[in-house]
Amino acid sequence: MQAIIETIFDVVYLTLVMTVGIAMAIKSGGEKQCRLFGIMAIVLGAGDSFHLVPRMIALCTTGLDQFAVALGVGKWVTSITMTVFYVLLYYVWRNRYHIVGRRGTTAAVYLLAGARIALCLFPQNGWLSASAPLSWGIYRNLPFAALGLLVIALFYRSAKEAGDRAFRWMWLTIVLSFGFYIPVVLWADAVPAIGMLMIPKTCAYVWTVLIGYRAMKEGRQAD
Repeated sequence: MQAIIETIFDVVYLTLVMTVGIAMAIKSGGEKQCRLFGIMAIVLGAGDSFHLVPRMIALCTTGLDQFAVALGVGKWVTSITMTVFYVLLYYVWRNRYHIVGRRGTTAAVYLLAGARIALCLFPQNGWLSASAPLSWGIYRNLPFAALGLLVIALFYRSAKEAGDRAFRWMWLTIVLSFGFYIPVVLWADAVPAIGMLMIPKTCAYVWTVLIGYRAMKEGRQAD
């Protein structure tokens, strides 16, 4: 039953995110914010597919234990593409709210993203192992969480100041995504059922993408 439900969910998710992303990139008409959102969605879907496709195959065939290497590589790719996703989201914020300057903020974004990616490259992460060390899972997610908190703060403050109803819940989608993701990092190995939190975490990312898509369809721009 888990294999069927999870596979259907993943197929719907990947299809939806990639379709929306491609549509936004094509229909952006040179509008930078829409193009950025489209690229974000494509990066999100393409990156997640490296992990979800092997997982679907494993669940429907011989089991996860037989796909440890493919799943590990997929998790590694997804860790990097999710970091890129947040960098692109930062530029959506800059474009939507007409931000000029703020070199310190930009430097912080790149520093945190670079630290996250660099930590993901260390062999101590044990990506190809079925029992990767928890400590390195925490290390590589510290700068990632800090990056997320920074983007949350930026969208919350700017949307509130601009009275931007279209993006008023953008900050919340990121809060939810991290709120569901952190317990998985910390406790999923000890309590496998916690891994199910990746489903609502994925739904939060879909909400993020749909906010951008709806804004494009309605032609909404922040004041």
